[in-house]
Amino acid sequence: MLVAIYLPLVIPLFAAVAARSLVDRLSPTAAAWLLAASALALALASSAVLGVLALSALIRLPVIETIGHLSRSVVARGDVVSVPVAVVAGALLAAAATAAAKAAWRRIAAIVRAHRHASRLPGAGAIVVTEDAAADAYTVPGWPCRIVITEGMLRALSAGERDVLLAHERTHARNSHYLFTSVARLAAAANPLLRPVAAEVGYAIERWADERAAAETGDRALAARAIAHAALATSAAPPDRDAAITALGLITQEGEGHREGRHRKNSTRRVGPVPRRVAALLAPPLRLSPLLIAAVVVLVAVSGASALEAAINLHRLIELAQGQFA
Repeated sequence: MLVAIYLPLVIPLFAAVAARSLVDRLSPTAAAWLLAASALALALASSAVLGVLALSALIRLPVIETIGHLSRSVVARGDVVSVPVAVVAGALLAAAATAAAKAAWRRIAAIVRAHRHASRLPGAGAIVVTEDAAADAYTVPGWPCRIVITEGMLRALSAGERDVLLAHERTHARNSHYLFTSVARLAAAANPLLRPVAAEVGYAIERWADERAAAETGDRALAARAIAHAALATSAAPPDRDAAITALGLITQEGEGHREGRHRKNSTRRVGPVPRRVAALLAPPLRLSPLLIAAVVVLVAVSGASALEAAINLHRLIELAQGQFA
């Protein structure tokens, strides 16, 4: 039990380190699905293990032993988890549950607010053009999603680049990308080690939309130019976005990414999101990598299996203690 119980607490570290490399080696669609699902599974596994550790302390309490008809000697001999470790695990589990609950509440509130914002936008079409002079474009989650583009952004782009922009935002709307970021952020709230994974999920959905836009327009170089020009236009006059829309994580900070890439142009490892996206579009499209996907799935499965084994071992210990008590 000792080895199995700690694996789900360690594996998220590997996920955090490997997340960026995975996104750079997988097709964006596969990366978004894989990382979002993996983050959720790893967060659940680590929380389950913290719960098992905490329960190992609870069953040693005299009141629990009495209520559960447990043999104290059997519990003491069979449980290899020390009381201090179990108490710390209980505190961490409480903190994780609280953080996840708060994140879920904020996320739901943001989605509801975004839906109300979408319903108040002028017109009945899916695409809304505002008179704002600042360059901006984003997808508002709702039923259905709506795409907002400012006149400032339209003026900043050529006709072909506008087609890229529209295809990009339609991809966000059709695939409900805010759900991917929601899942990843909730997982990161429950397990802070997964924050790099959540960040890469946000990047992956932007790359997903970029690749779809490039496929629809049939010109990867044009798509790269559209992203770069949109970033320059946005950085010139940062727009005043609705806080709920920004909180959903669907809007790539184009201006910030461009400035980050400019300040760190000598470091390819630390390049910002916009230069990364442009470079990816100027390179050949990535293909599905079954071997890499299988490796991630196996790692996540090991985490889940370890958490399950720890829970089964604890259950067996309780049954044995109850049998000895009788």
